[in-house]
Amino acid sequence: MKIFRGFEEARGIRNPVVTTGSFDGVHIGHKTILNRLKMLAKKYDGESVLITFDPHPREVLYPDTAGKDLKLINSHEEKNELLRKSGLDNLIIVEFTKEFSKTTSEEFVRDYLHGILNAKVVVVGFNHHFGFNKEGDYKHLWNWREKYHFEAEEIPEQEVQHEAVSSTRIRKAISEGYIQRANAYLDHYYMIMGIHERYEFPGFEKLPSFLRVPITEECKILPATGIYAVSVVNEKKDSRGMALICQDQEKGSVVLVHIFDNEEEFRDRKSTVLFHKMIHGTVSLTDLKISDRLQHAKDEISELIY
Repeated sequence: MKIFRGFEEARGIRNPVVTTGSFDGVHIGHKTILNRLKMLAKKYDGESVLITFDPHPREVLYPDTAGKDLKLINSHEEKNELLRKSGLDNLIIVEFTKEFSKTTSEEFVRDYLHGILNAKVVVVGFNHHFGFNKEGDYKHLWNWREKYHFEAEEIPEQEVQHEAVSSTRIRKAISEGYIQRANAYLDHYYMIMGIHERYEFPGFEKLPSFLRVPITEECKILPATGIYAVSVVNEKKDSRGMALICQDQEKGSVVLVHIFDNEEEFRDRKSTVLFHKMIHGTVSLTDLKISDRLQHAKDEISELIY
């Protein structure tokens, strides 16, 4: 997957089949769009293209309301890795500014989709809006097909167990600890990527050894505090494990992982924690029974099939 910073870098893509959006989570609805891009790219002997934005538009447009303390499912690195695995050919990351937000929907189509990319097909998801004041939608794209020489398609809304899938719904499930529900919406495991570091519990020498996964982007959403069944993977190894989401008086929210097998293969290496299931709810490091709770959780996780 090629990554471009802005439209000017992306000139010359062959017969672009384009979609646009934040694609936070790269969930099942996003994957449906991406799969359609791949099919159309093959049909037109072209390449699939996603135009996304950084920072998230809400942070720029609504800094005091919807954008304030906005949490996202994926870090930039995680999102790029998910898009790469999806088979996307090209990712264009556009800096979203207040000035850019004033671009009208037709200007966006005329100047960028047609003018720079010369898009062959434009694919959007259900109820997608774009341009200044979200004035543009699929009907506009359909009406501009002949004028700007592209085809237009709309992907229907996706559902899981009769619930509409959205990044907002997934964030809510994660923040409340409903990891299995979030995973169903995502169509993959909720993940946290990072370099695992040794972590010492102050005053608790008998606890299992844990590695800390630093959260490098403040906007990354974390599950509710608790103990989770996880898998941990890197380029060389994979292992079952136990994740502890808790509060540290000095560091704030921390993500700790106890590796069941070959911990040394994960220490000080970039690895990915894949969350499967919450085992126990709120856990505090000041709980005098924390050692017993962790051991019970480990025993329970060891009996799970995943």
